[in-house]
Amino acid sequence: MSLTAVVHDAAEVVTIAEDGELGVYEEAAIAVEDGEVVRVGPTGPVTREFPPENATHAVDATGKAAVPGFVDPHTHALFAGDRSDEFEAKLRGKTYQEILEDGGGILRTVRDTREASDERLLDNLVGHLDTMLAHGTTTVEVKSGYGLDTETELRMLEIIDRADDQHPVDLVPTFMGAHAVPQDRETDDYVEEVVAEQIPAVESQGVARFCDVFCEEGVFDVAQSRRVLEAGRDAGLTPKVHAEELSHIGGTKLAAEIGAASADHLLHATAEDIAALVESDVVPVLLPGTAFGLGAAYADARAFLDAGADVAIATDFNPNCHSQSMGFATSLACVEMGMTPAEALVASTANAASALDLADDVGTLQQGAPGDVAVIDAPSYVHVPYNFGVNTVETVLKAGEVVHRA
Repeated sequence: MSLTAVVHDAAEVVTIAEDGELGVYEEAAIAVEDGEVVRVGPTGPVTREFPPENATHAVDATGKAAVPGFVDPHTHALFAGDRSDEFEAKLRGKTYQEILEDGGGILRTVRDTREASDERLLDNLVGHLDTMLAHGTTTVEVKSGYGLDTETELRMLEIIDRADDQHPVDLVPTFMGAHAVPQDRETDDYVEEVVAEQIPAVESQGVARFCDVFCEEGVFDVAQSRRVLEAGRDAGLTPKVHAEELSHIGGTKLAAEIGAASADHLLHATAEDIAALVESDVVPVLLPGTAFGLGAAYADARAFLDAGADVAIATDFNPNCHSQSMGFATSLACVEMGMTPAEALVASTANAASALDLADDVGTLQQGAPGDVAVIDAPSYVHVPYNFGVNTVETVLKAGEVVHRA
């Protein structure tokens, strides 16, 4: 066994149990062997058994907090082009739907992404991953969906796979050909293309793990979304659903009925929707940055939590929600959605991992988990949401290897 890393003398180390409860160790250390956590506890006993001088990486965390690396379970981080002018348009009162109807929004990014070279797209994605890593994210889901044709959707998934091979952050690829309807196409005709052409090609390629759909008024209705998700499931792709973001049309209940890994956004979810998700063990993924960027009402996190849901949060990083920081997402979750710092930490680590079917792999720092650690330049994990607008992450370890230092 090789002693990969020892993080020692931390003011606190935070682990997360299977039931979502925090374990907070003061004046503590973490030992990582061959990439996995082998001991967490008071510094003295841990460092006597696992001397820092014997480790490949010894991290002095005096006065600092160590938490699991963040898991971002919902992003559209692969794209080309810039839509900052649309941010200004929204501030002047233009709605998301109006921008989309004018050929902007997703369709604008589709045009830019189709025209970009593979190397440009890869460089863009790696640059965003560098930023995410610097903010403590060690696992991130990345969707396709800015292609809206078979060739570009496959290109996007291949680029996600290439980035996963070369970057320390672990990438979880999601196919989202049903992200929007291409211009000058009838929705049912395009759904037929997704089902009959794109999904079989994605299955053959073998990169994507999930299939997502934008179930929304004016995009894909419940019946069309069900058709896409069932075809994806038949091809071995676990369903995910963009549900109840801009209106309420039944996407949440569809997620529950079809056994999706997660239902995401949920700004307009009802009490019945929440009960259906809890009953079916579908993870609700809330995206406070989206509401912030749209100037919209936030999802009711407290209603989900009170109903017993394992709430996850994500950045929704994309050209319309331009934030790569899980720390900022936790600040919004606390201030605007009523979550406690402890709930926000669990939502951005263990529960976020559940939304990606990775609950047994990442997001906990329990013994046997990967040594994915974010060292916070502050004495408590509470500083992550408390010190909003500032990146509090100093050092990041992936499987015990130091992959970022501020």
